[in-house]
Amino acid sequence: MGDSLISYASGVSAAAMLGETIGENLERAAARHADREALVDVPTGRRWTYAKLDAAVNEVALGLLATGIAKGDRVGIWAPNCAEWVLTQYATAKIGAILVNVNPAYRSHELDYVVRQSGMRLLISAVRHRTSDYRAMLTEIGFERTVFIGEPGWDELVETGRRADPAALRERAATLAFDDPINIQYTSGTTGFPKGATLSHHNILNNGYFVAEGLDYTEADRVCLPVPLYHCFGMVMGDLAATSHGACVVLPAPGFDPEATLRAVESERCTSLYGVPTMFIAELGHPRFGEFDLSSLRTGIMAGSPCPVEVMKRVAGEMHMSEVAICYGMTETSPVSTMTRRDDGLARRTETVGRVMPHLEVKIVDPDTGLVLRRGEPGELCTRGYSVMLGYWNEPDKTAEAIDAARWMHTGDLATMDTEGYVNIVGRIKDMVIRGGENIYPREVEEYLYSHPYIADVQVIGVPDSTYGEELMAWIVMRPGAEPLAADQVRQFCTGRLAHYKIPRYVHLVDQFPMTVTGKIRKVEMRERAVDLLGLHDAEDIASA
Repeated sequence: MGDSLISYASGVSAAAMLGETIGENLERAAARHADREALVDVPTGRRWTYAKLDAAVNEVALGLLATGIAKGDRVGIWAPNCAEWVLTQYATAKIGAILVNVNPAYRSHELDYVVRQSGMRLLISAVRHRTSDYRAMLTEIGFERTVFIGEPGWDELVETGRRADPAALRERAATLAFDDPINIQYTSGTTGFPKGATLSHHNILNNGYFVAEGLDYTEADRVCLPVPLYHCFGMVMGDLAATSHGACVVLPAPGFDPEATLRAVESERCTSLYGVPTMFIAELGHPRFGEFDLSSLRTGIMAGSPCPVEVMKRVAGEMHMSEVAICYGMTETSPVSTMTRRDDGLARRTETVGRVMPHLEVKIVDPDTGLVLRRGEPGELCTRGYSVMLGYWNEPDKTAEAIDAARWMHTGDLATMDTEGYVNIVGRIKDMVIRGGENIYPREVEEYLYSHPYIADVQVIGVPDSTYGEELMAWIVMRPGAEPLAADQVRQFCTGRLAHYKIPRYVHLVDQFPMTVTGKIRKVEMRERAVDLLGLHDAEDIASA
């Protein structure tokens, strides 16, 4: 694990990495588990065994070949969770096309940027989702090479593949290498346009495989995925983790729906459930939560944003997920870098993001000097190994800013590492609040406020202040039926338990937080809204060094 005095650790494993493409891995699973269920699309009632899934993937792959898609061509997917998303994911991998994941929440100007920046040749799209009319937006940006799911175009693509000579697929497969780029995922930056993290077969297949190893998956597992497939959480930690172990993927709904998720766990006897903290909070807080039989669950993953300790404890206890894991990572690292293990005690699994994953390295460095810090000291978390992306698509300068000359990915997250190698995320470098010269990590304040019996969810941000530079503001979601808390009640709860400078000056009660479709809280947007809410424009305009 490295020198115990410095914040560096490398992941050892008796399991070797997989040296194959995603298509080869799926075919091996189909040969071993032909008659076992591989995919269930709950809203439509459709089911695929491994043999049928591989055959259906081949039809889509051959259909794409027949339309002229070459190795390395970019094929987009713009849809909520559905079986066709999964088929497209594996079909593009089988022909060496680069799948471009398009956020279902994108509007026309964001779509236009991604289509053009990636050089997309073909888009497989839903017709609409929620309030978004995808067809109208595609017309607006003038992109015509689109196959709409659920319309004749999709059926024609599949039928073309069904009639095609399978030899064409074998010929294409012979030209593919596991280090080839296979996926572009656009990361939602807080400023400017998103960057396209480019990932290989090797990146994401191995990451999914080792996440599944950490969860002890076998062909008996059934994985409920209410998280979006367009993000690594769904397509890597979900799909690839499951298929690399012969497990079954269960899609409960097109978008997150707490009741549909709970119902799917019960009806499909799921053994594993994924979610970001806000999803688990919504499930636990559902009025009918107690009516669902969740006893089939044993494990799952909470990830995507910091996981409140109290929520983690309730998930482990009330949802029967005694082996639930916390995963930490980012799109650029395929995504998981650290993970808690089944045999970690409750404290480790509720208060840390675990230890380094097999075959990877992590270190914590001083953000200013780049030197590795001693254990226990907070600094920037960096990771290196097979999981680090190939780079940002067509943006070598941005790639060089994120990945240094020694191939370390700089995460931008502040973390500590203890003597046993467990990592704790204490905040984002950009989230850190500096009040009167004191560094405050919002995560610490949030964790304490979660212990209040009336508080269901909380986010702490820094807002401008003319005296101290910044002050703390807590955005709070109350538990159902709880009396609203006034700001002075929140401050009183903190007094004597938190240092005076860590006690929020402002409190704002909300029903929900602004967030991305993957469940990441948009603290930048919260800060902008807070300036308006509190009338802090003058303080914001004060220049600082």
